[in-house]
Amino acid sequence: MGYYRFLENENVTVSELVRSLSDDCQVRVAERHVLAISDSSEINLQSHAGRLSMSGLGVVGNNTDVGFYIYPTLVLDGESGFPLGLSTVKLWSRDINHADKQERDYKKLPIEEKEFYKWLASAESSQRCFEVGGAKIVTHIGDAYGGLRLRESDLFEEFATVPNKNNHLLIRACQDRRLLGRSQSLFDYLSQQPIEGTYIINVPADPRRKRMPREAMLIVRCGRVEIQRPDKLSVFGYPPSVTLFAVEALEVQPPAGQEPIHWRLLTTHEVVCLEQALRMIQWYGWRWKIEQLFATLKKAGLNLEATQLQSAIAIQRLTILALSVAVRTLQMVEGRDNTQLSAELTFCEQQQQCLSQIQTSVEGDTKKLQNPALHNRGMN
Repeated sequence: MGYYRFLENENVTVSELVRSLSDDCQVRVAERHVLAISDSSEINLQSHAGRLSMSGLGVVGNNTDVGFYIYPTLVLDGESGFPLGLSTVKLWSRDINHADKQERDYKKLPIEEKEFYKWLASAESSQRCFEVGGAKIVTHIGDAYGGLRLRESDLFEEFATVPNKNNHLLIRACQDRRLLGRSQSLFDYLSQQPIEGTYIINVPADPRRKRMPREAMLIVRCGRVEIQRPDKLSVFGYPPSVTLFAVEALEVQPPAGQEPIHWRLLTTHEVVCLEQALRMIQWYGWRWKIEQLFATLKKAGLNLEATQLQSAIAIQRLTILALSVAVRTLQMVEGRDNTQLSAELTFCEQQQQCLSQIQTSVEGDTKKLQNPALHNRGMN
């Protein structure tokens, strides 16, 4: 009963719960180069629609099912890729009678009135965490392919406003943009750059895309580009162009019937050699960890969408708490195989003392089922 009362208590606000997550992340970013990975996911509550209060809910991806969207920013250590926490979380709902883009004349709307403004808003709202926490450099990473993310992070507006001496961008390009002073478009220009080198990756199976597991060889190109401002943005005061560095990783000789791996990345980091290009590719590859976060939050882990709570605001509060648990789960999974990591990256001193006290009541009788590493403050 206390649990339900807490989640239904109007004094327990989503903003305060998010602030607590941000504060927890803040203490871990000092003097680090951190990667801020943002992405969207839907919380689909259609199976509970008959018993839920609809206040605070809207339609989700198919414009029929009810639910809401979450947009967290997962922070990783730039050297190791270890999850440090969440710098911010945005929740939002579409109107039940959500109009399509054509009805809203979407292309002519200022970015502040578009859903993908959350990309810029997230970078801005994360700044308190990074500035107060003393992060050395922040690289904001976004994807531009698949479902709700299609084209959303590949924004000229973001490249024109977010970067500064402490903030960089690394975005997967999906738009073949015009280059200032060149007849070639971005994709053609990049494909004509000299090959800097090759590297091998293990490609996991993906049944959704009918992708087979395999070892793939990729060629790497890079180059400096001057992206021209889209004509539709000329009235909003953005600069006529932005200078970026582009990286292309393309699989050669993929198996018959398999689509080749092909990444085109745009970044504000300087990339003029193979080593720098591979670093960008590695950082972008770590973006997959936010997909693991969503999987842990949903059916593969906490099964949030099966909640029996009856009000949207209570489910939203539960979502923030569940995200905190999902992050710690990611941390413990990574720490399980690296005993050199300190438990302080996940648990404060008081929590470690609590775990030490309750350990004997939950561990097994055999040595195999006991956890002596906990006494040494390891991540096990």
